[in-house]
Amino acid sequence: MLEKQFGVVVALIHIKLCRGQIIRRFNVTICSHVDRRIMQEIIRHSKRESTKEAVEVSYLVYRSSLVFAMEQFRQIGELLGSLNALMVFKDNIQINRRQCLLLVEAFTLAFEGIAEEMKCNLKFNEKSSKWHSLESPLRELHRIFKEGEQYVRQCIETKDWWAKALSLNQSTDCVDFHLHNLLWCVPVVLEAIENVSEISGCDQEAIHKKRVMLAKKYDKDWLDPELFQHKFGERYLVSKDMRSKLDSVWKEDQWILSEIVTAKPENQPLAEVLLAPKGKVLPSSILIGSKDYQVRRRLGNVGHYKEIQWMGESFAVRHLFADIEQLRHEISLLSSIRHPNLMHIMHSFFDEERKECFLVSELMNKDLSSYIKEICSAKRRLPFPLLVAVDIMLQIARGMEYLHSRKIYHGDLNPSNVLVKSRTTTSDGYLHVKITGFGTSGSKDIRAPTNNTTAAAAAAAASASPCIWYAPEVLTEQEQSPDNGAAKYREKADVYSFAMICFELLTGKVPFEDEHLQGDKTSRNIRAGVRPLFPFPSPKYLTNLTKKCWQADPSQRPSFSAICRVLRYMKRFLILNPDHNQLDLPTPTVDYFDLETSLCKRFATWGTTDALKVSEIPFQLFGYRVTERERASLNLKEKSSESGSEGASICGEENGFGLNIHEDPFPSPVGSARAPPLQVNCETTKKATTKKTDAKAKTPNGT
Repeated sequence: MLEKQFGVVVALIHIKLCRGQIIRRFNVTICSHVDRRIMQEIIRHSKRESTKEAVEVSYLVYRSSLVFAMEQFRQIGELLGSLNALMVFKDNIQINRRQCLLLVEAFTLAFEGIAEEMKCNLKFNEKSSKWHSLESPLRELHRIFKEGEQYVRQCIETKDWWAKALSLNQSTDCVDFHLHNLLWCVPVVLEAIENVSEISGCDQEAIHKKRVMLAKKYDKDWLDPELFQHKFGERYLVSKDMRSKLDSVWKEDQWILSEIVTAKPENQPLAEVLLAPKGKVLPSSILIGSKDYQVRRRLGNVGHYKEIQWMGESFAVRHLFADIEQLRHEISLLSSIRHPNLMHIMHSFFDEERKECFLVSELMNKDLSSYIKEICSAKRRLPFPLLVAVDIMLQIARGMEYLHSRKIYHGDLNPSNVLVKSRTTTSDGYLHVKITGFGTSGSKDIRAPTNNTTAAAAAAAASASPCIWYAPEVLTEQEQSPDNGAAKYREKADVYSFAMICFELLTGKVPFEDEHLQGDKTSRNIRAGVRPLFPFPSPKYLTNLTKKCWQADPSQRPSFSAICRVLRYMKRFLILNPDHNQLDLPTPTVDYFDLETSLCKRFATWGTTDALKVSEIPFQLFGYRVTERERASLNLKEKSSESGSEGASICGEENGFGLNIHEDPFPSPVGSARAPPLQVNCETTKKATTKKTDAKAKTPNGT
């Protein structure tokens, strides 16, 4: 049945595979040669399916997404307009004012830069035929703008001001979360625009010139931080001025808030809380003596954690009786943590007479283990879409990268110590992740402060042998010295534990749950080199990352800084290849860890465990892209030399101007701008040539 959407006549096509037989039903108005090509690709891909599951391909989704690219860009503009309207009252922002202004400035620069690139490189009349590959990057950028707008609204809202001041004034989310995501996304969007610009228009000579310009942009001569900043700093939002603001804006807001609080004498106890140095323990009467303090309920199966209502906001509080000196180190450490992916103590209160302690922190929804168990079912084999799973992996790795930069090692990293809550601005499954359970080696009762820890989830967590999360060297030392509790507090032991979390994120299964082994048998197998098996095919580059992190030799495991860089580049790859499902994704032709090793040799600072500055992200992505194109070009030359004269002549025609153009090494998603009509694909041609050669080799005379 024909439908009309955004003024474009489209048709819904169903291609189903039932018991190995392809059933095709379509009623289509083919609008262009692009549509015919997409139809052929849909049918070709459906024939390759080998499962018995029904496969449904919606042509309506494809045709409407061509228009969605422009619609996404328009919606981003609307969000920026909303932020500019809020900035009329910027002088009324009392919480994190400088951070809000910086966020709006960065959003404005990003939008204007992207708009200029689109204006200079794209043709508006081609938005319905060639802009498809822009839709996913712009959708990601829209989500980042939406989350940033929500942050600014929180800071400007005057209701429950004291509660917002207590929870937001210590937060570094503006720079370390919102601007981190923006500085990652802008290069991805600009790369998508570059990809579309290569086929914009019909002039083949102009298209070739654009490719020459792009090849020069990604020349290895620019692979220097200072040259990159000079040449591309403005475009990628890392100019000297912006870098300076990123480094100073949080401290400036701390000073501004102290001035505002000092001028509010009406609530002296709360002013004392806000102005207290981090880690300072205050009298418990400030908390429990507050007229709006209320205990809502107990959290989990351990009575130390409770949900409280305080000044109109919900918090988690750890309530225990102990000598304050026993907790002093833990309080000092957990109060000093400032990272969006780590739980920290916001405020500490103590009753000297009763020896009663209250440690206030942010309230999260549940732990990752409980969340995965709730959403997995017989119909939902995988807990998360691939992009969401990689995003969660990146958030966990970022939190661990920060801890290791402080020489803090977790020792008990597992899904029960990873807390999650939904991002309220979207419904696409994205979660905000925070790690807990670190810095508490002396307290065995530490549990995650969530508001939904069920008895069933707690029992399930208890039934899983804790050894499955420990590295083999930790298990060996624990067997040799059972009292050696420090054995697990090592950098590369945390990396091994991270690999096991990745396995559960990608499969929905607890490691070794199908092995029917318990206790000592599991421990013995892990030490012998046994690892969990992926129960079904998963993207090779993600399984390779997981396997690299759980290697038996700790020195062969990557650092969390390296893992973060690789995951950011993997996330970019997924954004630029949105039309493939979990198993149908093209495989990168270059091992990302090979790129990481090469770049670490070139840049000594990449091999350190220093905390990342978000302003370094664009250059890191650029470094990966330059090195990847260089490797892909070398691979192309090697294949060309092996493919014979026929393939060489075809490639020679493509590069007819005598210039070495680095082609994008990844296959194109169906209907994307990377697969233009009337364009010779050197890679595909060589494959066809190779098949012909193989066919000749298989003749009776050639065997």
